[in-house]
Order: sequence, then structure tokens, then C-alpha cells
Amino acid sequence: MAEHSNNAILEAMLSAIELPDSAYEKAESRYKDLGEWLHREESKCSIFEPKISPQGSFRLGTANRPFKGEEYDLDMSCNLQEGLTKDIATQEQLKNLVGDDLEQYRKARGIQSALDEKRRCWRLDYADGISFHMDIVPCIPEDSDKKAVLEKRMIESSKFSGTLAEDVSNLAVSITDNSDPNYSQLSDDWRISNPEGYAQWFESRMRLAEAVLNNRMFEAKASIEELPNYQWKTPLQMVIKLLKRHRDTMFENDDESKPISIIITTLAAKAYSGESDLVSAMENILNNMAALILPTVPRVPNPVNPVEDFADKWYSNEHKHLNLEANFHRWVLQAQADFEALRSQENVKNILEAAKRGFNLNLDSKFVSEKLGLAPSVVPAPKVIPSSPTRPWYKK
Repeated sequence: MAEHSNNAILEAMLSAIELPDSAYEKAESRYKDLGEWLHREESKCSIFEPKISPQGSFRLGTANRPFKGEEYDLDMSCNLQEGLTKDIATQEQLKNLVGDDLEQYRKARGIQSALDEKRRCWRLDYADGISFHMDIVPCIPEDSDKKAVLEKRMIESSKFSGTLAEDVSNLAVSITDNSDPNYSQLSDDWRISNPEGYAQWFESRMRLAEAVLNNRMFEAKASIEELPNYQWKTPLQMVIKLLKRHRDTMFENDDESKPISIIITTLAAKAYSGESDLVSAMENILNNMAALILPTVPRVPNPVNPVEDFADKWYSNEHKHLNLEANFHRWVLQAQADFEALRSQENVKNILEAAKRGFNLNLDSKFVSEKLGLAPSVVPAPKVIPSSPTRPWYKK
């Protein structure tokens, strides 16, 4: 009964922060529209079989509503699948090829903001009802030799099955990066990326929740493969959404120092053991994710490219002043404390304060009381993990 009540409280919090299906549908319509544009007869990209795919939190189904006025952030890849190789095109040529078509798209769709070049992508800013910015990363398929190296690494370091490693390695791409010394020259040494391969690995972790997925298929009257990831609604996805909201709240005024989403997502997915309820999944993930950080570089390896370290900024001189590793561990401790408070079976006020402090959410006291069968009373606030120096989220 207690676990059921706590699940209901966490699910109520989740419903306040997660994206509505309509936002996912809007995003889907936008990347499909862009894909159709790149396939039109006049497109310079069309002969290279362009494929637009979502990546990041929209692809994984772990996106939240923008926190306090931020825009929706939709990451995409633009993969020119045929006819271009690193032997005949530079990164600069690929990026400009895609950029020229995106500029025409911007004008044709009446997007007022200028096309903005970022280090690895082009940014389009929409403002038609739902404010999105779309980051489009130009890329081409990785060559077969490097795919074979990735496959071997995934088997040896990430402990992938041979089938998963082969499937994932075949999805690897080479992306543009205008900070690369060889950006304007023909070179075989491009940055490797694999957002679709990462999504497949993440799906393999979600599939541990077999009972949840079976129930979801029954409700949807469709196989899980037919459902977009945001409709899988596994405990793993739910936990990640709540953890990202807690992170955003704790580091509201210290954005540069906060744990990045890819580290939270990767460690949570590795820690997940197939729990079928939200409370158990949260407890397991919070208790085990920090222990999955490796003692030597790479500290948080990319599971689909194990030599890449998602935590590389933790030990770079440029970011030393941000105390990123210490802030990650401090955040985990605070999340554990707030989650413990949310599991209270003795006091409504304890739960309300934890929801407000940790997630910037105002829960209805009557709702919480009804779920737990408790009357509000006054108790000391749950502990707060102190920092040194004091951070904006912590008030003495």
C-alpha cells in the first residue's frame, strides 16, 4: 500500500513536468517536413539520400517541459546516406551543403531568426505556437573499418552481445565540427557519433521492464516496435525525467556547473535492473549510479563508443573551476535525500517541502493526504546537502 501511494505521488509530479504527447507530435511533424524539403527536386542534398532523424531526449522519450521559460530543444541528425565520403568531401563542404538547403527552408517557412551556425550543427529557431530551436547535425555514414573497430570495442568494453554490437556499429556516422583543425581539408579523421545506436542501446535497457512493456502493448493494441519511444513510458524513462528536473531545480542559477543530461541518462540506464514500478526504479538508480563511474579515464564511457568519455570536462583544465565531478556527487546525495523525504509515510508536510525544494513543484496537500491517509503536521524539514562554496539553490 505504501509503495503504491508513493508511486502515485511521483507519477503526479511526473505529469507536471513531462512533455505532452502533442509536443512530441509537433516535433515529429517538423522533422518530417524538413526531411520532405531535403528530398524535393531542387534540393542540392536530395541526390545523397538525406535522412532526418531525431536524437537526444526526444528520441529517447525522456524530454521534459522547458524549465522556467527555456525553449524546447530538438536535436536532429541530417545523414546524407549515399554518394559522399571523406575521400571526396571536407567537413566544411558537407556542412555548407546542408546549410544552403536549410537557409532556403528557413525562408520558405517564414522563420524570422537567422540560420545560426554552431560548432557541430545548424540551428533553426521556430516561434509558431510552440517555441522550438532545432539543432541539425550534418553527417555521413562512418566507413566500414571504423565500424568494425567500434563493434569490437562494444563487445570488449561495453559487454554488448555480438548481435547488438553489430547492429549498433552499423549506425555510426561521421559528423562535422568546425573546431577541427582538418575542418576545411580532406581528412579521414572526423568526429564519430552514433545517436541512433545509443538509442538502440537505451531501448535494450528499457526492454528489461518486460511486464511494463507487455501492459503498454495491451493498452495500445500494438507491438512495442510500432510505438514511438515516448509512448513506452518505462520506469527508466520516468526516473530520468524526474532526475533531470531535480538537477535543473538544484542548479537553477548555476547552469554551467550542473551534471549534464547524457551522464545522468547513461548512468541511470546502466543502473536500471528492470524494476516495474517507479519507486523501486528510483531507489535502485540513485543508490547505484555513482558507483558506475570508473576510477580512470574514461570515467563515464559512451556505451556505443567506449573510448569517448561523457565526463571529459570533469578533468579538463578549462572546466576545473566548475567543480563538475564534486557537483555531480553532491547532486546525487541531495536527490537521495529528497527522494527519501518523498517516501515519507508519516507526514504530508515533509513530502510537500521535498517536492517544492527539490523539483519546484507545488503538490496539493489534500491529494497527498488522501494517498497516504495522513493529516498535515509540522515536522523539521529534510536535510539539505551543504556545498562549499554556498550555491544559489542552498539558503542558510
